[in-house]
Amino acid sequence: MQLTTKSGQSQPNRPAGRSLVSFREWRESRFGFVAVQGVLLVFCWTIMRIVLFGMFRFNTPAPGDTMRALLIGLHLDVTAAACILFPLLLWCCIMPNSWFGAKWHRRLMACASLLFWIVEVFLLFVEYFFFDEFKSRFNTVAIDYLMYPHEVFVNIYDSYPIVWVIALSVIIGGLMYFTARRFAIYTFNPVSGAQRGLSLIGGIIIAGGLVMSTHLTEAKFSTERTLNEIANNGAVSFLTAAWSRNLDYDAFYKTMDKSEAFARTRDLLQESGAKFTDDPNSLRKTISGDDKLPRLNVVIFLEESLGSEFWGSLGRKGPTLTPNLDKLTAEGLLFENMYATGNRTVRGFEGVLSSFPPLPGDSIVKRDHSENVETIARVLKRDGYNTMFLYGGRGLFDGMKSFTVHNGYDRFIEQKDFTNPVFTTIWGVCNEDLYNRTLEELRAASKTGQPCMATVLSVSNHKPYLYPAGRIPEDPKAQQRDYAVKYTDWALGQFFDAAKKESFWTNTIFVVVADHGARVYGTQTIPIHSYEIPLLVLGPAAVKEPIRNSTLGCQLDVAPTILGILGRPYESMFYGRNLLKSHKSFVVLNHNRDIGMYRDHHLVVLNLNKTVEYFHGDPKGEDMQLSPTADAQDAELEKDAVALFQTADTLYMGRQYRLDQE
Repeated sequence: MQLTTKSGQSQPNRPAGRSLVSFREWRESRFGFVAVQGVLLVFCWTIMRIVLFGMFRFNTPAPGDTMRALLIGLHLDVTAAACILFPLLLWCCIMPNSWFGAKWHRRLMACASLLFWIVEVFLLFVEYFFFDEFKSRFNTVAIDYLMYPHEVFVNIYDSYPIVWVIALSVIIGGLMYFTARRFAIYTFNPVSGAQRGLSLIGGIIIAGGLVMSTHLTEAKFSTERTLNEIANNGAVSFLTAAWSRNLDYDAFYKTMDKSEAFARTRDLLQESGAKFTDDPNSLRKTISGDDKLPRLNVVIFLEESLGSEFWGSLGRKGPTLTPNLDKLTAEGLLFENMYATGNRTVRGFEGVLSSFPPLPGDSIVKRDHSENVETIARVLKRDGYNTMFLYGGRGLFDGMKSFTVHNGYDRFIEQKDFTNPVFTTIWGVCNEDLYNRTLEELRAASKTGQPCMATVLSVSNHKPYLYPAGRIPEDPKAQQRDYAVKYTDWALGQFFDAAKKESFWTNTIFVVVADHGARVYGTQTIPIHSYEIPLLVLGPAAVKEPIRNSTLGCQLDVAPTILGILGRPYESMFYGRNLLKSHKSFVVLNHNRDIGMYRDHHLVVLNLNKTVEYFHGDPKGEDMQLSPTADAQDAELEKDAVALFQTADTLYMGRQYRLDQE
């Protein structure tokens, strides 16, 4: 026997006195439909985790870690599913029966459910490709990419089989939709207001309890970084990255007394010829020099993803991909023990140009307290230099133009300023166009009699790895990273061949440095081995004979070293040191929300929730291992790391990382 509602729909007649809902009735209810969507969502994420586990190699996990990764992943998946589907549950609870069973609403629910599954399957493909590139779940890079859809979406179209991905997403998404309808019959039967209210309360309790049971470092359970990433959930990782872009540093990371932090940092940065101001809570210092020395031109080539792994002169296994640069090392000053501070271009910006530590959250290039911070361009402008920045892409990307023009650069030359370029990709004009324009600008500057400082940021060594045909033997249609590196090397070789014939060659310091390594790999929380980069100084005014310098350093040391080569006095607040002088060597690093310091085969990592990890070993051998306890060196290095990052946050947030009061 059936009961009929006001809307004409029928529902099963329950025996008198029975108030519980049968399983069949529950399956046919709106709440059963929500639950089945959640189960299928968790199923899809679990399959993705198994695929990642099988496709990406890493060290054999400790006994039980694989099962633990699956259990942690299940917990995060269920939590994410409960949160994602809560709006659907809310909708099912607040919609009156007369509307919920209406034809228009049934069609709306069907279309929305189908679209949801198509989008969800597409995101699974995206997450797989993202993991393949960054060996990570969605992180701050994914957030950044969404902010610049023009470059990113066209790059995705050029780099991946996007048409096939969309087609498969539609097919698989449709199958998931019909599977959901198969297990949840979903007849749009009326539901009493009391039952809807209880269901909503139950949903709030379940979702809230799951959220309360998770924490930011839940997936960091193993010494194998890749396994931790596999255990994580893409949606949770994405939301965590979005939420933590501007972290309250003191709330999440270890700190110490302010006066002790500044005293320890000043001691770290002390070097011969440097005199700090009397203010104990400042890093302002004067570097001695000879103001009678010539003001040499400075040109910094900030090279996209040109890590040490490609350079034969830096020990690449197999044929070198940088034959021209390898030849140039025979006449230059090559620093062979250098590290990037992060794995994003904006990290290279703040490290090379501002000599500033990589705070967790966003780079200072993208933050809102950066309208007046110290840069090498500011230092040289105070010494009478003309400054310019040349970039093959759009200055809007990552806020690069805004950062440079507000912090010491007189001019910003970008893609729109290039007339009839030889070749362009979605990221901008190719390297040879950029370097030819650099030659033109240096010629023009040399005629003015005013010293010039130029920074040149390349774009060619980036997916989809396109470049003009005929420059190197390899076919650009292959779209391989190694070929893009060889093209970059070719273009730099052409530039230096031409520059040697110019009058400015004899009074210019040329610097080639990578913005970051090409890819992230390694087991450590901060995979330091993949952060190795070159630093090459060229020009007869700077290098009298070829030298290979093995002093440990990082991008923070680039600006102080250049200024040290110039030899003129200056003031700064830089966190780096002149690598050509004796000092306490160390490297500072950032990876996602983890920050660290490396020195003497010891790496200390400061994590969220004020936790600390200690790694020992040689980073060049990729064998740094997590230590269960801290030794004396770890303890001292931890204090140095806490002090340095804490003072950096204090100065930046207080708008005190500057000399000019503009």
